[in-house]
Amino acid sequence: MTGAITMNTTATTVPEGVTETLNRGLVQTLSAFDPIWLRERRMHAWEVYEKTPIPSTRMEEWRYTDLRRKLDLPALGWPEKTECADDFNACPEGLRATMLEDDPASGHIWGIDGQIIHSDLDEELRSKGVILMSLREAVKEHPALLEAHLATEVLPPGRGKFEALNAALWTDGILLFVPRGVRLEQPVRVTRWVSQAGVAFFSRTLIVAEPGSQVSFMDEILSKDLKAQTLVSRAVEVIAQDGAQVQYVSLQRLGSGAFFQSSQRTLAQRDSTLDTLNLSLGATTTRVDLNADLVGPGANSDMLGLYFGDGDQHFDHNTGQDHVAPNTSSDLLYKGALDGHSRSVFRGIIRVHPKAQKTDAYQTNRNLLLSQHARADSLPNLEIQADDVKCSHGATVGQLDAESRFYLMSRGLTREQAERLVVLGFLGEVLSRLPLGGVATKVTRVIEEKLRQS
Repeated sequence: MTGAITMNTTATTVPEGVTETLNRGLVQTLSAFDPIWLRERRMHAWEVYEKTPIPSTRMEEWRYTDLRRKLDLPALGWPEKTECADDFNACPEGLRATMLEDDPASGHIWGIDGQIIHSDLDEELRSKGVILMSLREAVKEHPALLEAHLATEVLPPGRGKFEALNAALWTDGILLFVPRGVRLEQPVRVTRWVSQAGVAFFSRTLIVAEPGSQVSFMDEILSKDLKAQTLVSRAVEVIAQDGAQVQYVSLQRLGSGAFFQSSQRTLAQRDSTLDTLNLSLGATTTRVDLNADLVGPGANSDMLGLYFGDGDQHFDHNTGQDHVAPNTSSDLLYKGALDGHSRSVFRGIIRVHPKAQKTDAYQTNRNLLLSQHARADSLPNLEIQADDVKCSHGATVGQLDAESRFYLMSRGLTREQAERLVVLGFLGEVLSRLPLGGVATKVTRVIEEKLRQS
């Protein structure tokens, strides 16, 4: 991950050892059609990337995920442009099948191999000023909105090595803008498909909800098993302005061979509610960095997470709950079940800033081990700089309850059926709080499939 690539505002030079495909990709990224502000922002991000140390196990936040073993970034190429018409019947079968499972929506986005190929939005919402579109198109049609918010206050490149790399090399993404007082009664549904292997994909999502608005956003990404390591890098920026209600859901179902890296940061302003849900079910390696900033009095954020691993899957969730303003609340619940040789890492911290009196914050991580070879590491933390707060954190790691399994088997269930019920019961606390219709049913089905295969 060292800086082998040199870029400037007039040319792109690629030294010996970098693939021709990556050369083409970098030239495309620094498109001459981009406005000056975006080119300068990309250049700045690349400079930050080159100056930022590579995350190592000597760093607390990366202690249990060794990138030297998990990710070979120099070996990855740049994806070829996928020719796919905006036609449902022309989409890959796996993408079509997933979209057919979805419930009604206010709008849809389809993506293939890092490109947004389709977007639609309810006409009434469009007439009220709601914007849902490809980030590439938004650069042309809504430059002022993007210049104000994209990779600036929410997720600037200075947040870390991957954040800087994504800010420099993103090729497409999604813009969702909800004007003041507009309420979307149905969720926005995004479905992305990855088919190319051995390459790196970089995308961004920007959600801006103006005062008094309401929106739910579900982003699902999936693939078949990939024959070579493939990096899927995603940056997510969410802003809930005064009194807005926002729900963001990520459902990751990538096949083996994928390294899924997601940087998410949310800003909750006065009296807003900004909830997140991360469902990590696929990929060989998953790293999610999620930070919720409660910057306005009365802001609230529920942070839910669920992961289920088997084989040699590795999940690393690094979370932060930053209470900056007084009278704010947050509640984090992450639960995971691990089979085979899979492993999970959870590191969470609640930070209560000096002026954030009357903070009410909770953090819970629970893990269920289904195999003697599975492992879970949990590191919850508190950092409190105010004296009138209610904060708690807790973590558990336990084996599959043999008594519960025996009881169910004594009632006529097979061992596999009994284990399936125990796992679903353990994860049920999160599943019962899933905010979007149809998500719990889909996740339950995927988990049952994994249990049958493990």
